[in-house]
Amino acid sequence: MKNLIVVAAMVALSGCAVTPNSANVYTSRQAQGEQSVRMAVVDSVRPVTIDKNTGGGAGTLAGGALGAVGAGSLIGKGNGSIAAGVVGAVLGGIAGNQVENNLNQRPGLEITVRLSNGELRAITQDADERFNVGDRVRLLSSGGVTRVTH
Repeated sequence: MKNLIVVAAMVALSGCAVTPNSANVYTSRQAQGEQSVRMAVVDSVRPVTIDKNTGGGAGTLAGGALGAVGAGSLIGKGNGSIAAGVVGAVLGGIAGNQVENNLNQRPGLEITVRLSNGELRAITQDADERFNVGDRVRLLSSGGVTRVTH
């Protein structure tokens, strides 16, 4: 039973993987797809945090399960083991929640660009490429997704 809980917790934590919002990463569905290209000039760049936390609570559940199993099986006997399991579940849940939050947040950029017709557009993406005010950039758009690249 304990092995089943550990396996379930590991599966739940694997659901915490975060897909990137990078201009440099394409899914296999996006590869070889045509994109419209517009040229623009960077008007401003603002650091932001991209939070992919969907509120699923997988980290809390997995941490709680691991804490309960770990503490309950290692500490005390009878009621002491049950109490240790409850405390372990609470502490494990708190730790798992924090791990999930840290995995789901990453640095991003809000890049505001000015198109040749004077319109402003703002695109938010991962902060994996440096942009400076005045840079000439390309906006690559397809299927409602726009990327800013050099």
